[in-house]
Amino acid sequence: MTATVGQAQNPVIRDLFTADPTARVFNGKVYLYPSHDIMPPEGQRQDWFCMEDYHVFSSVNLTDWTDHGVIVSQEKVPWGKPDGYSMWAPDCVEKDGKYYFYFPNGPKSGRGFAIGVAVANSPEGPFTLEPEPIKGVMGIDPCVLLDDDGQQYIYWAGGPMRGARLKGNMKELDGPVTMMEGLPDGFKEGPFAFKRNGLYYLTFPWVRQEKGTETLAYATSNSPLGPWDFKGIIMAEHANRCWTNHHSLVEYKGQWYLFYHTNFFSPKDDKRRSVCIEKLFFNADGTIQEVKQTMRGVGINQATERIEIDRYSSANDVQTAYIDTTNTLRGACVTLLQKGSWVKYDGVDFSCITDGYLVINVMASENTQLCVRENSAKGKVIAKIPVTVKSEQGAFRRDMSGQWLTLTAPLDFTPKGITDLVVTCEGETVSVDWVRFKNRPKYFTEVGKSASSVQPDNQGFIRRWRLMEPIAVDVRSNIIFTNSWLREKFSEELARLPKQKGKWYTLDSENYNVKLFRFAEKYGKQTYGSFFWCETIIECPEDIENVRLACGSNGASMWWLNGEEVLLLEGDRRMVEDDGMSQRLTLKKGRNVLRAAVINGPGLSDMCVRFLDEKGLPVTSFTLVNK
Repeated sequence: MTATVGQAQNPVIRDLFTADPTARVFNGKVYLYPSHDIMPPEGQRQDWFCMEDYHVFSSVNLTDWTDHGVIVSQEKVPWGKPDGYSMWAPDCVEKDGKYYFYFPNGPKSGRGFAIGVAVANSPEGPFTLEPEPIKGVMGIDPCVLLDDDGQQYIYWAGGPMRGARLKGNMKELDGPVTMMEGLPDGFKEGPFAFKRNGLYYLTFPWVRQEKGTETLAYATSNSPLGPWDFKGIIMAEHANRCWTNHHSLVEYKGQWYLFYHTNFFSPKDDKRRSVCIEKLFFNADGTIQEVKQTMRGVGINQATERIEIDRYSSANDVQTAYIDTTNTLRGACVTLLQKGSWVKYDGVDFSCITDGYLVINVMASENTQLCVRENSAKGKVIAKIPVTVKSEQGAFRRDMSGQWLTLTAPLDFTPKGITDLVVTCEGETVSVDWVRFKNRPKYFTEVGKSASSVQPDNQGFIRRWRLMEPIAVDVRSNIIFTNSWLREKFSEELARLPKQKGKWYTLDSENYNVKLFRFAEKYGKQTYGSFFWCETIIECPEDIENVRLACGSNGASMWWLNGEEVLLLEGDRRMVEDDGMSQRLTLKKGRNVLRAAVINGPGLSDMCVRFLDEKGLPVTSFTLVNK
């Protein structure tokens, strides 16, 4: 069993081609039984449908679909052609705790199609194949209706649409075959029958005009086998002239849904298709409201999921295009053409976000700015994303010339519960692939003024620090971190320190290495090209002599103890514990102030520090207190 990528947008299955979807509700879940399109192997007709097996999928939210794997394959059907590649639209129903899977296949002898049955104790199988197909049924696209009185009926296509009663064993006809009368002229296939409020519905793909493509249509009756009263269209022809459509209707948790297929992932090949879902509504008189195809589909996205913004619910002044026309499985993007353009994506649940930030995949050729807003194009700003091609500096500023880049941005605020997202263009043209929201790991815990003192950890690393929000510096490369440059820079910043208005935070680090770039990210400040002031207050019960300050930092750093410089880590460094070691020092009885300045360029930044005694063992016999 493997899990597919969960999608609350169309198409819903992304890792293989699926068509002819029959959806059924079993045990509080929706089970999906589609056909499986594949590329024709050598020796098969290359411009025709090619299907060799069936998968079954399940979901509880119509968003996260689990692939339970292959349940029937052509080489294992005892009566079928092992290389027929004609396993077209199936169905599955439950009766008395057994699950009956119906499927068409070409028989080993003769022409045409027969309908087989496989039986299981679970909706996902394993299924046991019957040795012979159903006698008296020659055709495709089986559908089974279980009536309220316990009687069951089977319908199929392949020539005139027909139906018949089934025996209680679900494997044999129980009476004559009936032609479905009252249906419109024109090609029809793929019957799907159901009953609602005492009325029988027969739905089917139908070509309503010469040289046309399939619509989804329906008729109603007071009898399960007709005659039928044709009512009209459920879904119109595909806009891109994909020749087929095929479907099922299901009620789940009080809402009706239409499952159907398109060829979105194979726009030049309408024999490789993908399942989509839309909500469906009935009028008071029992007629069905016409369903419009959408990119958004159904289901609620968790904010932590990748939200493909081209699957929008509504938009203004945008264009949609495939990211890669040679590999359409990569999906599409949306281009916001000018300032004022927007796309709206309905139904995103933020209850999973506690301490979040935005991640967005964009491409732009000019300076621009995006906003992600709540509910409308003028709604409250959730996050701002500046994009420029003029500077590589800054937390959210990158070279965007013709390249897809993933940017991050802090949240101005976090919506509550389920809301709609609107991405707005605040400047020049920009393309957007996807957005998602992530929770930051708990790198730090804020320390209140009344918090008690703490000791270093078991390895002596100091984790309580006062950190001032970072100061932006123009550092394009760490190679400038020479001894003379650093001393000049640190002296300048030290002189400015009393006048700095940056906010200080007292924090306990969750890690021995204090991740300064995560600190900057958490509070929405610049993470690259940044200067960090760090200090901690050490309280000693007595003098601790002959200790060494052992430090590591990503970027360069300078360290002071009680106002005296004790260590400088210069050059383009990586954070390694005990990377630099001071001369022998004395931690005096009472209060000591340890201060550090850390600077980084285009890379990340973190640090670690502890004191080691004469034997190289960590010193832990002091406490860290609030100022």
